[in-house]
Amino acid sequence: MTSPARTLRTLLGAQDRPLMLPGAANALTARVVEEAGFGAVYVTGAGVTNTYLGMPDHGILTLDELCGHVEAMCDVVGIPVVVDADTGFGNALNVQRTVRRLERAGASGIQLEDQVSPKKCGHFAGKDVISVGEMVGKVRAAVDARRDDDLVIVARTDARATEGLEAACERMQAYSEAGADVLFVEAPENLDEMRYITENVPGLHVANMVEGGRTPVLPRRTLQELGFAVALYANATMRGAVVGMREVLAHLDKHGDTLEAGRLMISWEDRQSLVRKPEFDELEERYAATAERRRAR
Repeated sequence: MTSPARTLRTLLGAQDRPLMLPGAANALTARVVEEAGFGAVYVTGAGVTNTYLGMPDHGILTLDELCGHVEAMCDVVGIPVVVDADTGFGNALNVQRTVRRLERAGASGIQLEDQVSPKKCGHFAGKDVISVGEMVGKVRAAVDARRDDDLVIVARTDARATEGLEAACERMQAYSEAGADVLFVEAPENLDEMRYITENVPGLHVANMVEGGRTPVLPRRTLQELGFAVALYANATMRGAVVGMREVLAHLDKHGDTLEAGRLMISWEDRQSLVRKPEFDELEERYAATAERRRAR
């Protein structure tokens, strides 16, 4: 059977690029992404921080908290899971431990970035980056740490904001030579900058589509023409869910009930199907019957 990591590599190499990669902040959202037919799902560090802690993306999430979410997501979906591991939670040795733990949790791809810790969202002001040499060491550590050679290592640089686009591309080249499988220049500010990245650095590139961020949000066809291998929509699902929650709450506040709010919510049956209740009912019956037969002997 093909491993999820091998499947991810196949998707990255497909001709109908870019791979559309929606983000999920929890296991239920990962189920919805899979149900919608997407080939892979992205564990968003910002989204997990926002939803689990109710805090901004300021490097607050811990490795233990992230691993718990990744394990839960990988347990309920069959598609590859790509994990935002921020800065790797420390130096190169910490990166090795981070990669091994996330791989054991089920990750098919792991993203590491070159920000100074504690990091910030790539579209926030006030970022800073570590030296090229330190990040090269982290990428090498990640490559050496993986048990499965198919595990995809994504290297991200935030140097566009601090050192300029040319320096960011030079970093990408260095990270690629260190063994990174996928390259990610965060927050280019226009179409020309995006084109410059793909034309000047060979490899598979991520375009991070952040609604309201510094990078223009472009159609898939345009991203394909620009040469991007991945179109990342890290928090579109979470932001859409908040709109839905607000609409339901507004209805409840106005009417004092949810009797006419069905159009704003999935049905009871749909909800149970999404979390596979019929499957769990069947398993419960199967094992209960087995125990009963044993007692009867």
